[in-house]
Amino acid sequence: MEEFKWIWELVREWVPTLIILLLGILLISGSRHVLLNRWGPPPGQGRMTRQLLIASLAGIVLVVFILSLPIGDSARGQLLSLLGLLITAAVALSSTTLLGNAMAGFMLRAMRNFRAGDFIIVNGHRGRVSDKGWLRTEIQTERRNLTTLPNLYLVTNPMTVIRSSGTFISATVSLGYDVPREKVEKCLLEAAERAELSDAFVFVTELGDFSILYQVAGFLEEVKYLISAESALRKCMLDTLHKGGIEIVSPTFTNQRRLDPSQLFIPKSRVPKAEDPRASRPEERMFDKADKAESEAKVEHQLEAVISEIDKLKKSESNDDATKAQIEALKEQKAVLDEQLRAQAEEKKEDEEEER
Repeated sequence: MEEFKWIWELVREWVPTLIILLLGILLISGSRHVLLNRWGPPPGQGRMTRQLLIASLAGIVLVVFILSLPIGDSARGQLLSLLGLLITAAVALSSTTLLGNAMAGFMLRAMRNFRAGDFIIVNGHRGRVSDKGWLRTEIQTERRNLTTLPNLYLVTNPMTVIRSSGTFISATVSLGYDVPREKVEKCLLEAAERAELSDAFVFVTELGDFSILYQVAGFLEEVKYLISAESALRKCMLDTLHKGGIEIVSPTFTNQRRLDPSQLFIPKSRVPKAEDPRASRPEERMFDKADKAESEAKVEHQLEAVISEIDKLKKSESNDDATKAQIEALKEQKAVLDEQLRAQAEEKKEDEEEER
């Protein structure tokens, strides 16, 4: 039995450490499951915040594990020093990018110049915001692809945010000097009206050597259908110009065949009937993730407003029946919004699992 005594002593020394390690692993796994998978994101917070909490918990478990090791104080101190050096080196190497993006993310949240679902244009990148984090912002392009942009990139480059309340869209066409300007403007304004744009106007933007460049613009209220509206405007421009007997040809157009002077270079096909711009809206498929992010952000905003109103009523001095009834109605509304957030979180989780 003497030869197995040292084995027993070794096991007895290491059992508490192994138990602490096992409990730490279970605690981290359970926290990750509850915070990231089971619960939906609370209002005003995102996945990044909970990931930081899990990382902090893992760091605490690692420190406790080192302190529980059955080794001398000097060796334990050296391990802690080594861990500190590794963390310091990692922070120092990544501080420029990490802290820069974190500060840029804080700046973007403080400015609040865009939110989930908004159209943004940054240095050639155009799409709708589908996710906002502390370090990066994700946009969904018109090809339904997801583009991740570091927050530092958004801060250091000019960014255009298309206002959700509406925007002016425009299209250009070059026509010859032989076409009366009044006739062109009438056709272009009719095209904007058929494309369901309001407050339309026409600009003459350039007087070229061979042609005049016209620009027609109109106000679009539903900016989520921006792509379809731009296409519909150009289609209506073609139809109205052809219907008005106006040729759209190259400024240097030449033809060696003998033709009747009254011959017009317009397609022989009949002018189609006015199309309903609402009939085909590919944006509903293009920006599906951005639509869900916008809906989630709206629910979170409504929930914050309801919670704020409940707190305001509770702090008020009035305790009449009307106030109590209003508080109960707000609590019911809060329960409905909480349920919507949970359903959206579950749907988002399913979509992420399908993408993986």
